Amino acid sequence: MTTQTTAPVPAPAGAPARGAAAPVIRAEAVSLVRDGNVLLDSVSVTVRSGEHWALLGANGAGKSTLLGLLGAVNHPTRGTVEVLGRTLGRVDLRELRSMLGHVDPRHPLRSPLSVREVVLTGLTNSIEPVPRWSPTREQRNRAGTLLETLGMGGKTESRWPALSQGERGRTLIARALMPEPRLLLLDEPATGLDLAAREQLLDSLDALREEHPELATVLVTHHLEELPASTTHAMLLRGGRCVASGDADEVLTTDLVSDCFGHPVRISRTDGRWTARAHRAARR
Repeated sequence: MTTQTTAPVPAPAGAPARGAAAPVIRAEAVSLVRDGNVLLDSVSVTVRSGEHWALLGANGAGKSTLLGLLGAVNHPTRGTVEVLGRTLGRVDLRELRSMLGHVDPRHPLRSPLSVREVVLTGLTNSIEPVPRWSPTREQRNRAGTLLETLGMGGKTESRWPALSQGERGRTLIARALMPEPRLLLLDEPATGLDLAAREQLLDSLDALREEHPELATVLVTHHLEELPASTTHAMLLRGGRCVASGDADEVLTTDLVSDCFGHPVRISRTDGRWTARAHRAARR
């Protein structure tokens, strides 16, 4: 008896590998032109559930511009952006934004709310308590759990004006996670933090990602030292174009980062964290 073996049919180009998580974000050849200036030029990226991406590059590289497209803040001039299976241009942006967690350390909140109250405003997408709205016990418990994960468990009744910048950043991350989004976008969350506050923030992000394995995140920064150890993927941007994109260990290399920033640096990784140092030629 002869056994016939059938060769497997190859997957279409661009199709996810078998068993791969479904895309949370898919941007295909997106460009953004504003006032005649090319801010992004044919950039593509796919972010899947459980992946943690870093967008790196010098000032003006296009990092925050790309994050704005991924967060449904802007439309591309060319190309396609799908967020949570919805295509920009064919969906109500306000509805889509309510399904994302977007953290900007320059948040306009000014009111003397307590930390817990600030986090709960994430459910109403407001910066003030909504009249006649009261959170359920489950929602209050969720706020407390998120604050514990982010190292703010002892500050739940502290007032917003009394918080340090690092404490505010961690509170805003908890706020963004209240609606249980599948995607969390972080725009330079370590900006202006001192060493201790930065390390507390990065430890909190690592803990958050461990406790929520389905969550996908995209983090913008200028500095490799501001990347959590749990970073899985990276994209390097220069002048609005992608220099490299993929697994973090394959992208965050001495050659590629030096090319991206236009300056020779030496990249190393210790205990999961990256550092960059200027590469000096040997003296004769």
